[in-house]
Amino acid sequence: MTTGHIKFDLADEPATVAMGNKIAQVVRQGAVLFLHGDLGAGKTTLTRGIVQSLGHSGKVKSPTYTLVEPYELEDVSIYHFDLYRLGSPEELEYMGIRDYFANHAICVVEWPEKGEGFIPSPDIDITMQYAGEGRQAILQAKSSRGEALLKQLQDYA
Repeated sequence: MTTGHIKFDLADEPATVAMGNKIAQVVRQGAVLFLHGDLGAGKTTLTRGIVQSLGHSGKVKSPTYTLVEPYELEDVSIYHFDLYRLGSPEELEYMGIRDYFANHAICVVEWPEKGEGFIPSPDIDITMQYAGEGRQAILQAKSSRGEALLKQLQDYA
């Protein structure tokens, strides 16, 4: 299912973190978010905004070598995946990938194409790209849940 999309212009890192804060407010009940974009495009910065907005006070780093960084917060679980260094999608089976997506968690997946066939479809596809001196985030609904989430985010566009 491919439906509507929204574009956000992000002037700098604080704007990207603020966008993550806004996303966090609408995905509190769980969602699967795919993050696309070149290295340095702001995927982890956006994730930091989501994670910190929901109550994590420590650092948020990209789990490039561990593949997943769990954040078990008071009222929500967030799993930040970075599949950039994944050798084979089958490796995800060995780490029990399905368990992470089973509950009402927020799953943020960088480089999701590397896990194709082993991870569920997203609710929202987010593409981060360079736009002059800043960045642009393009959010596209990929499920009925994603469509409802985008409608809530319309006010921020």
